Amino acid sequence: QVQLVESGGGLVQAGGSLRLSCTNSVRTFLRYDMGWFRQAPGKEREFVAAISWSGGSTLYADSVKGRFTISRDNPKNTVYLQMNSLKPEDTAVYYCVARSPRTLLVVAPEEYDYWGQGTQVTVSS
Repeated sequence: QVQLVESGGGLVQAGGSLRLSCTNSVRTFLRYDMGWFRQAPGKEREFVAAISWSGGSTLYADSVKGRFTISRDNPKNTVYLQMNSLKPEDTAVYYCVARSPRTLLVVAPEEYDYWGQGTQVTVSS
C-alpha cells in the first residue's frame, strides 16, 4: 500500500520560497512516477509538476515553469517541490501523487493512482 505524506507547507510572503517534501512509505518508491497537484478554494484541481521514476524526465505547468523545481531522492523515498518567487495565486492545498511508471509524464489527475492528504501553502501579498 502506497502512503504519501507531504510536509513543508506554510505561510510566506509574495516573492518568498518554500520547499515541499513528500515521503513514500513503500520500499519500491523507485518504481513510481511522482508529481504534485494543487487546488485553490473554488477551483479545479490543477497539475503542477511531475518527475519520472528515474528522475530523468520532468514536466511543469506553464504557470510555474521557471519558478518551481521538482526533484527526487530515491534512497530517501522522497520527492521535493522547490517553490521560488511565490505569488498570491500559488495559494492552494498541494497534493503529492504517484503512479506506476509510463513512457510519458501526464497532467491528468485521473492518471495518478495515489494521493497524499495535502499540505496548505498560503502566499500573502
